[in-house]
Amino acid sequence: MDFRADAKVSARLFFRVLATGSALHFAAPASADDIKKGAALYRQMCKHCHGPEMVNPGTSSFDLSKFPRDQFDRFHRSVRKGRRSMPAMGDLLKPFEIDQLWAYVSSRGGKVEPAKKKSPRGTRAQRN
Repeated sequence: MDFRADAKVSARLFFRVLATGSALHFAAPASADDIKKGAALYRQMCKHCHGPEMVNPGTSSFDLSKFPRDQFDRFHRSVRKGRRSMPAMGDLLKPFEIDQLWAYVSSRGGKVEPAKKKSPRGTRAQRN
């Protein structure tokens, strides 16, 4: 077995993943504190469009009480970049704050355990 060849392949793969930004990293599941902070952010940033209980109040906003719990990447991207009538929040919220919002939304407002998440490099995450 040629360990040098294996090391070269591993190094190339590492740098290719690093260069493309497609690396994922994983962290602990959301805590009760994350859910609490996410709830505060939700009340401040999201409630007026998405409703007090994440239920669509009849406007064009998405009903977050039905957001798929296995789609953290979609949630993160939608919050950062906006979608349809939702404005982009990427300049207003830091990635860890979006994680806290996810903890709140995926826990259905603290009613169930938050979904574990897979996330782009640079944010806290854990794979389902």
